[in-house]
Amino acid sequence: MIFRSRSGLVRRLPLVVIVIAAALGAFTLRNVVTFDALKAHRDVLMAFCAAHYGLSVLIFLIAYITIVAFSLPGATIATLTGGFLFNLFPGVIFNVTGATIGATLLFIAARAGLGDRLSARFDASEGAAKRLHDGIRDNELSFLFVMRLVPAVPFFVANIIPALVGVSLRRFVLTTFFGIIPGALIYTWVGAGLDMVIENGGMPDMGIIFRPAVLIPLLILAALALMPVMIKALQRRRGRG
Repeated sequence: MIFRSRSGLVRRLPLVVIVIAAALGAFTLRNVVTFDALKAHRDVLMAFCAAHYGLSVLIFLIAYITIVAFSLPGATIATLTGGFLFNLFPGVIFNVTGATIGATLLFIAARAGLGDRLSARFDASEGAAKRLHDGIRDNELSFLFVMRLVPAVPFFVANIIPALVGVSLRRFVLTTFFGIIPGALIYTWVGAGLDMVIENGGMPDMGIIFRPAVLIPLLILAALALMPVMIKALQRRRGRG
């Protein structure tokens, strides 16, 4: 029993650390990782990147992974920074890589801390909760892609929910990497043009992803991702009929 309790504590420890870090970060970093901070340190960042490109990439990736893994404020600013420092390409590659690794670490911590136990409870339960759980498990790829493509779903929520319902690690990584590419392209592109925005004394359009010209294609992609779910539902109805 003592061994089991210690083993359970070890499994939950990473998630506990993440929760504590996220809570502290929400109060201490929300006014630190901002556009104003990027603007204030623009010349220093550009000079360092020009002089130490490889080291800049490494530091950027570590910072981005840390922000996402610990659900710290500033993920959008980090994406803009990736475009600002490294341009659209390879900036978008660095952004997607950092976000995917950070999300995967959070997913693993959440699954080890709570996911396995909750998934087992869902499997043993009955009613609406089990039907919802089974529906997600039967259509993992579709639901995972939709969560990544719809801007209304917070990024950290899309990292945790799959862990709580027992989604496989391989599918989580796959859908995260490819599912965040459209949004990452948009914000990296905005970041690549920040130098001109700063020179003109303006502000980046943080709500660009909700503009109809951007949002509608994302929603169409989300609808296409849901097509297998709708087809399965129609086939079941026909089978019952």
